[in-house]
Amino acid sequence: MRKKSGPIAVAMFFGVLAASLLAQEARRQPPPPPPPAKHVMHNAADLKWGPAPPGLPPGAQTAVVEGDPAVKGRPFVIRAKMSDGYRVPPHWHPTDENVTVLSGTLMAGTGDKFDQASMTALTAGGFSNMKANLRHYVQAKGETVIQVHGVGPFAITYVNPADDPRKKTEAK
Repeated sequence: MRKKSGPIAVAMFFGVLAASLLAQEARRQPPPPPPPAKHVMHNAADLKWGPAPPGLPPGAQTAVVEGDPAVKGRPFVIRAKMSDGYRVPPHWHPTDENVTVLSGTLMAGTGDKFDQASMTALTAGGFSNMKANLRHYVQAKGETVIQVHGVGPFAITYVNPADDPRKKTEAK
């Protein structure tokens, strides 16, 4: 007499099918969340200030609050401290620049030529968004502290190459 293997084969088939469906469902589940990111907190007194980078006229101080302004595609936050009368000649950036005035007054204008009469006074709490490639210039009125944030790389190109402090350093 022959054994009946039909019911066993059917049970095995459905067992393999169920295991396959469970494996597919497990693959569809989202991966577990990454560990929480480090929470960054700074008091103003804890920032490490130093000379502005060579692309800015000498005399200002800067502090990196978060990130690295040189890294492409990464967000950054920096602060700049400028004395009364400090100015940055007409220039542009390849990425958007967002500026918040923390103290003092930042005079800001747009265009290829420095024109004090057309500048806007941004006081503490004021904000400006300069889109990528927008020609603009600034001047501090009184001691002024600004916070700049954006996505790197933060680079500066002067409309008039003779205004570029890096070129003046190279000429020495």
